Amino acid sequence: MVLPSGRISTFVEGRGIQVLRVTLDCVALIAAAVFAMAWSGLTPGMGTLPLLLFPPAALAALAVRHTYERRLRSLFLDSVGPVAGAISVAAMAMVVLDTLRDGPLEPGVMVRAYVVALALVGLGRASVSLLERWARTSGRSARPTLIVGAGVVGAQVARRLAEAPEYGLVPVGFLDADPPAQGEVGGRPAPVLGNPDDLAAVVEITKARNLLLAFSNAPDQELLATIRRAEGLGLEVSLVPRMFESMNDRVLYDPVGGLPLLGLRRTDPRGWQFTVKHVQDRILAAVLLFALLPALVVIAVAVKRSSPGPVLFRQRRVGRDGRSFDLLKFRTMVEDGVAPKGFVPSVGEAPGGVEGADRRTGVGRLLRRTSLDELPQLLNVLRGEMSLVGPRPERPEFVELFSADLRRYEDRHRVKSGMTGWAQIHGLRGQTSLADRVELDNFYIEHWSLALDYKILARTFFAVLRAAE
Repeated sequence: MVLPSGRISTFVEGRGIQVLRVTLDCVALIAAAVFAMAWSGLTPGMGTLPLLLFPPAALAALAVRHTYERRLRSLFLDSVGPVAGAISVAAMAMVVLDTLRDGPLEPGVMVRAYVVALALVGLGRASVSLLERWARTSGRSARPTLIVGAGVVGAQVARRLAEAPEYGLVPVGFLDADPPAQGEVGGRPAPVLGNPDDLAAVVEITKARNLLLAFSNAPDQELLATIRRAEGLGLEVSLVPRMFESMNDRVLYDPVGGLPLLGLRRTDPRGWQFTVKHVQDRILAAVLLFALLPALVVIAVAVKRSSPGPVLFRQRRVGRDGRSFDLLKFRTMVEDGVAPKGFVPSVGEAPGGVEGADRRTGVGRLLRRTSLDELPQLLNVLRGEMSLVGPRPERPEFVELFSADLRRYEDRHRVKSGMTGWAQIHGLRGQTSLADRVELDNFYIEHWSLALDYKILARTFFAVLRAAE
């Protein structure tokens, strides 16, 4: 594998991208303050001190919220909350300052600066994220990465990185003294180049810049020595922690003496937070049904005229706690759209999409491509059978089959099924990897928050727009 080198790679993966973020934020915040003063006919002076202090205060708040740290995956939606929160805190601090000094600023002045700052900083952040993503996905920027541990977890991490260049890490090899066979780990996208003791020589050959520790049979003392050597060679070190399936972004670091303890904060699907989620789901479903009523009527007429049969297609699915319900869709196939008897999905793949002979109507093809056939599930949400966001529900016969063969499959039934989900926005729709889908569904449950739901809904909207092009 030939990895890129040059100015773009150095800029994006070095300090350049952080400097660009700080610079754009600084320009945006100063522009917001200048705009607010110009709008109100003010000139710089002691009377406008809160406006003058607003840009540096906001920059400090952004730094405190760790918005300038390098992330593996730079997504604009991930930064919306921290950036908006930091700018809001800075604006409120300036309002308090103006109040304490009995300042002459009108209330609307800081409001204008705040609104413009949000817009301009957001625009700059989105531009930098697009630049970073373009540089990585186009192959112009990458960080060669070595993985210690060529077992199941190490191979899985390597496959994820190879399939998602937007992370900016390209696996170039494994270090493992006793690597299992390829077939035992599901395949490895890079060769085993030696054992951890060969780190320095392998780094010299591969020009690796990152070291990722996955599970290995080596004793902890040897792995610790490997980390120290990697740090001495200037590598950035990451690790996959033990018990990673029980961890989420709410883990609490709480040392006892010199020993670090990680407090696990589990997701409670029966807690008050999920009650808020379900109430919100029903309200949004009702609003969307009312807003989309004209479109729903047009689609219903088109489906009815496309071929004989009912407008809605009903199919038994399994939702929360293993309870079955009738999932609703606009009919997209001739006759009744029931899958041929005896259909069995390919090994390792989830069912879905076109099963057996293609019996879609012309209207049905358009509805499937744009996901408009899923809109009747808003009724499922309104009735409390589904959520807007959650794991996609499956048919009872497949649930029974997959539960027996696939580890943690039944864990996804801890929450209500969703119209869209974390797996779907990552391209796992239709006949795609079942193991990957289960992994992402359970990740969603463990890391659930209302903010994550909003992000999934936003990305679903843009994904549907791209599919309709």
